[in-house]
Amino acid sequence: MSIEARGLTKRFGAFIALNDVNLVVPSGELVALLGPSGGGKTTLLRIIAGLETPDTGTILFHGEDATERQARDRQVGFVFQHYALFRHMTVFENVAFGLRVRPRRVRAPETEIRQRVMELLALVQLDFLADRFPAQLSGGQRQRVALARALAVKPKVLLLDEPFGALDARVRKELRRWLRRLHDEVHVTSVFVTHDQEEAMEVADRVVIINEGRIEQEGTPQQVYEAPASPFVYGFLGDVNLFRGRIHRGRMSLGDTELEVPEFADADDQEALAYVRTHEIDVAPAANGHLAMEAVIRHLRFHGSSVLLELDRLADGQVMEAEIPRARFEELGLVKGQHVFLSPRSVRVFPKGHPPRPPG
Repeated sequence: MSIEARGLTKRFGAFIALNDVNLVVPSGELVALLGPSGGGKTTLLRIIAGLETPDTGTILFHGEDATERQARDRQVGFVFQHYALFRHMTVFENVAFGLRVRPRRVRAPETEIRQRVMELLALVQLDFLADRFPAQLSGGQRQRVALARALAVKPKVLLLDEPFGALDARVRKELRRWLRRLHDEVHVTSVFVTHDQEEAMEVADRVVIINEGRIEQEGTPQQVYEAPASPFVYGFLGDVNLFRGRIHRGRMSLGDTELEVPEFADADDQEALAYVRTHEIDVAPAANGHLAMEAVIRHLRFHGSSVLLELDRLADGQVMEAEIPRARFEELGLVKGQHVFLSPRSVRVFPKGHPPRPPG
C-alpha cells in the first residue's frame, strides 16, 4: 500500500512540529525518517498511524483519503522503541493477541491463529521460545517479538519508531540487518524513524531527512550522501570539518588558503561554508597540493582499521579531524605533537544566498 502526505502541518502550542510536509512512500518500499530529536519525524509517523491528527493537510493510503480514519481502521502495524509487550503473556500469546481480540465475525479459528503465530515466530527466528515470558528474553529478542506481533494482523503498512533505540550497539547492528532481510521477505510498506545515520543508510531503500518540521532532502542512501542538498544534510550525514570563508569570482578564501570554486564564478565577495568529510583528507609530513593546510596532531583515536587524528590548524587554531587507514598511519609513523599538512580531496561549498549547481 502506498502512503502519501500532502501539506501536513502540526503545532503543539507555539511549537511547529511539521510545516507543510509532502511525502510519497511507494508500495513495498522501506523508508527511513532520519533527523535530530525534535525535528518532526516521530510526529509524522504518528500522523500516518492515526495516533495524531494534523492541523492541516491530508494522509492518503493507496490514493484514498485516510486523514479521518481511526488508527484501528488503517491496517497499520506499529512497533515502539520499548517493545510494549504484555509481561503476563507468553511470547506466543503476545503475538496472538491482535488476532484473538478481533470481533467474532472476522476472527479466524484458533487452529488458524496458532498456525499464523508459529509461522511468524519462525520468520523472526523465535519459534523455540514460544512459551517464554518477555522477562526471560533479551532486548533483541523482545523487539523481534514486537515485530512479529505487529505483522500478525497482516498490516498494509508497518511503522517503526526508533525500533532499536533501547539496544546496545552490537545488537542494533544485528537487528537492522535482520530487519532488512525480513522486509525483503514480506515486502510490506514500511516507514521507520531513527536518528542513527548509519542505521538509515544501511537499512532503507530511501532516506527522508527531516529538520525543524521540514523535509530537507529525500533520496536513496547514495544520493543523499553523495549529493547533500543543504549544509544541514552535509553536516548531519557523517563526520565533517566545517570552514567559514568568502567567495569572490570563483575562488574561496579559507584563512591563509584559497580554494577554486568555478561553479561560483559570478559570486561577489559572499560569505560561504565549506564542508570536508574526515575520510576525504590526505595527511602528509610535507605540503603536496594546491590546498595544503598545516596542522599539529593533538590526539589519536584508533578505530579498528582506521585512525582518527584530532588536529589544530596552525593558521587559526581551528580544530579539525582526519580519518586515515591504519596502514597509512603506520607508514607515515605519525605521533602526537607532529606537524603535518592536510589536503582535502573533496570540498563542498554552500554560499549564503547562492545555491550551488547540482553535482554532475
